[in-house]
Amino acid sequence: MKTKSLIIASTFLCLSLNVTAQKTVSSNTIKILKIGGNSDGWDYLTIHPKNNLLYVSHGTRVNILNTTTGENVGEIEETTGVHGIAFPPNSTNGFITCGKLNSVKVFDTKTNKVTSEIPVGQNPDAIFYDFFSKKLIVCNGKTNTISVIDPENNTVVNTIDVGGKPETAVSNGKGKIFVNIEDKNEIVVIDAKNFTVTNHWNLDKEEEPSGLVIDTKTNRLFSTCNKMLVILDSETGKLVKKMPIGEGCDGAVFDDKTNTIYTSNGEGNISVIQEKNANQFVALKNIVTKKGARTIALDNSTHNLYLPTADFDDKEKDSRGRPKIKEGTFQVLAIKTTK
Repeated sequence: MKTKSLIIASTFLCLSLNVTAQKTVSSNTIKILKIGGNSDGWDYLTIHPKNNLLYVSHGTRVNILNTTTGENVGEIEETTGVHGIAFPPNSTNGFITCGKLNSVKVFDTKTNKVTSEIPVGQNPDAIFYDFFSKKLIVCNGKTNTISVIDPENNTVVNTIDVGGKPETAVSNGKGKIFVNIEDKNEIVVIDAKNFTVTNHWNLDKEEEPSGLVIDTKTNRLFSTCNKMLVILDSETGKLVKKMPIGEGCDGAVFDDKTNTIYTSNGEGNISVIQEKNANQFVALKNIVTKKGARTIALDNSTHNLYLPTADFDDKEKDSRGRPKIKEGTFQVLAIKTTK
């Protein structure tokens, strides 16, 4: 796919979720999957690699959407403070981090029923499956630790002190795990053979790293900081390049088929960056989304992007002084990229 000719498909069907299409000022058409309910916060969303379902964190539950039809096919409840969802391969289980419960809940993907609960550190946030170690990696925001879970027996087999607040993590699939440390403005490197910290790499004075993705072909790490994408060599930690992105970014994805980085910016857009080679990167035209759409998921099979958000009342403030979320407006933006 040549992302210079990014087009957002306008052929979406009217679905049972009351889907509507919205024209943006950049001529992008966005399909809106309306979930509704009490908009009490959201974070990550994840696509199951096999069953074509989108799992969306939402306050105290996970909403499950069919990405083909848009149908809301189920919910997983009692996941208070939900952040992330992960799926080990060749398993019928899914794993959900529950930040306010200090645990990871295990559920059966066939029934959507919670089957067990794994105690971890305080405020577990991001979670992903590392194919090298065959373990689940959990970022515990308030205890400055990483919990390593064996999905075969649902137990914590290691706890790693990373010296700061771990926001999210990725693996190179060859024995290294990289962790964004939000309050130290650095990336910590973990040896996935023995689960020890081997390096602390600075982010060239850029602050509050959130989203983190990797290109394992070129050995490039992409860390989203405050209005800046920092690109590092994942072998040496050396700074390769810095590129401006939008404000309020809390997530990023890398499409390894098109060599494109997308950063979801809460101000209401997606920064699009094309990786030409290991040392050459080009900023393409932003995709206009909606305010609050700060996390993102990529469907690798279709190249579709998904971002959760809601509608806001700018005249009213919530308890934190932010624009109040309008009740019943929680939604997911679906963006299709084509040649």
